[in-house]
Amino acid sequence: MAIFDVLTVLMVLAAAFGWLNHRYLRFPITVGVMALGLGLSLALVGLSMVYPAIKVDAERLLAAIDFDQLLLHGALGFLLFAGALTLEFGELREHRVNIGVLAVLGTILSTVIVAALCWLLTRPLDLGLTPYHCLLFGAVISPTDPIAVLAMLKSLGAPRHLDVQIAGESLFNDCAGVVLFVALLQFGNQPFGHRMAFELATLIVREVLGGAAFGLLLGLLAYFMLRRIDDYQVEILISLALVTGGYAAAERLHLSAPIAVVMAGLLVGNRGRAFAMSDQPRQHLDTFWELIDEVLNALLFVLLGLEVLALPVRAGYVVAGLIAIPAVIVARFVATGLSLGVARSKRRPPPPYTVTLLTWGGLRGGLAVALALVLRSHLPSPQGDVLLVMAYVVVVFSILVQGLSMKPLVRFYVSAIPPDR
Repeated sequence: MAIFDVLTVLMVLAAAFGWLNHRYLRFPITVGVMALGLGLSLALVGLSMVYPAIKVDAERLLAAIDFDQLLLHGALGFLLFAGALTLEFGELREHRVNIGVLAVLGTILSTVIVAALCWLLTRPLDLGLTPYHCLLFGAVISPTDPIAVLAMLKSLGAPRHLDVQIAGESLFNDCAGVVLFVALLQFGNQPFGHRMAFELATLIVREVLGGAAFGLLLGLLAYFMLRRIDDYQVEILISLALVTGGYAAAERLHLSAPIAVVMAGLLVGNRGRAFAMSDQPRQHLDTFWELIDEVLNALLFVLLGLEVLALPVRAGYVVAGLIAIPAVIVARFVATGLSLGVARSKRRPPPPYTVTLLTWGGLRGGLAVALALVLRSHLPSPQGDVLLVMAYVVVVFSILVQGLSMKPLVRFYVSAIPPDR
């Protein structure tokens, strides 16, 4: 099937699901289109029992889409840049300690706790999962997904300090999670020694620090170009070139492309918008990237709902996924509480509801499924299939249950316990 045909089907479904959601469900658009996509997938599974060709055609459509390539090496750069444009340096600087500790220490702690709980709880199922497999799963599922989180925050109405911490953490902990995932995949089965420690440290420094420096360099170049023109069409083209060219170049240089794009987006969104653009180009740039964000989110969440058709579903795999849900939530709660305890300022302690809302608001999305698909290609069957289904079950629960209940939870806590700041 030609890529244009695939894009056509996805665009038509996204438009139809978006209309149905707006007209009847009234969910946040990402939740609504994913729920409708999942419902369509389950309906097709049911119809395939009578008309087997229906499921075959649907699977052929999904086989034409490389989900992990589409997200990790395509849409992710656009969505991270769009999210970074809306964050202010001043707010990030105010919460930099909390965001940094949550993104790094919180991700590592959550990975270890998820691995321990999943290994203990899934052993009776006899799925062949080792502690190393569970550690890989922890690295896949621990980072909160910036795509899902930023989409949720738009309609949440949370206090600004909570918005900044959730959004900032989601932009940076997926970078930390991807680096941790790559490190575990490359070095996890090797005996630990001086050589491995050096290679691991080199990988982290190159990916994280190199990606950040490269992103700032690209952002400065874009800033220099933006200051010398006043034409919104050209300025939007520069921003597009910054995302596509910068992401591709960072990957070729073996740097963290997500970190590079986030840093470039922060610089353009703050210095660029304030000092290099007049009002009209600034408004056009904001509108353009908001539209890009909405369209890509709709397409990806439709695809995420349909992806169930391509899963190797077995009863034991689904049970393992259901077991993983409380394990992931408990790990997130403990890791968040410990991380904020390390970062806590005695002078300005966080409001008492912060850990609970950060735990429940740490959504997982397409990024976890994309990483699980990468993992599946590196692991033998059935372990790769088990971890993919587990990730998908956690993501579905995260988007449909946590995503829908987050807004009333915020209203309850914020009205019952006024913030300290």
